[in-house]
Amino acid sequence: MANKAAEISVEEKLKALYHVQLIDTQIDKLRAVRGELPIEVKDLEDEIIGLETRQKNITNGIEDLDNRIVDFRARIKESQKLLKKYEEQQMKVKNNREYEAITKEIEVEGLEILANEKKIKHAGFEKNEKTKALESIAEEIEIRKGDLKIKQKELKNILEESQIEEDKIMKTRDKAAESVAERLNVAYNRIRDNYRNGIAVATIERNSCSGCFAQIPPQRQLDIKQHKKITVCENCGRILIDSSLIEDAKI
Repeated sequence: MANKAAEISVEEKLKALYHVQLIDTQIDKLRAVRGELPIEVKDLEDEIIGLETRQKNITNGIEDLDNRIVDFRARIKESQKLLKKYEEQQMKVKNNREYEAITKEIEVEGLEILANEKKIKHAGFEKNEKTKALESIAEEIEIRKGDLKIKQKELKNILEESQIEEDKIMKTRDKAAESVAERLNVAYNRIRDNYRNGIAVATIERNSCSGCFAQIPPQRQLDIKQHKKITVCENCGRILIDSSLIEDAKI
């Protein structure tokens, strides 16, 4: 493989390298699609977990309110018993001092009943609001679960289809890479690793490097067009080729 790559001209090496670049770009796009969908699926799963946690907290809050309402009602019953007891005692008092003392107790228990009734009303209002929120969250969870099911199915299909396509493209890449010298291939991969878009081979567009848009001096452009040596952009380090080489480089 190395001997075969060494025998071909610089022009053919550049064509082969650009061909490999096109193939790698296509593979990158396939992997990017796979990369986005798992994130979307994970985001939906996390959102559902968050909604279910809120659902559980609200449910616990409603249960707590129910317990408090039961307690308030128990207090009211206790106060009503005391009221009945004090009213019976009031009928049997022997002097004004005893009458006034019992009257104060009756007033206290009456206020206690009013306070607990108010607490029940407030708790009932709060429970109603929580119940509405609970219904809303339940609907939201069902919607998100539906979205998740669709995304999971979509991801499964894309993973299966894109992997088959990627395997097919990789075979084409392996064949194309046979025409690239080992040292050039190492340099190409190193440059690709330096850039998020994976572009290591850049064309000259409007007298500039298509990778970083830096101006290419006229003499350097002439050297690139002559295809006598491998030339890199002085600004970004990408391998430069002229437009005459890209027409034949198709996947």
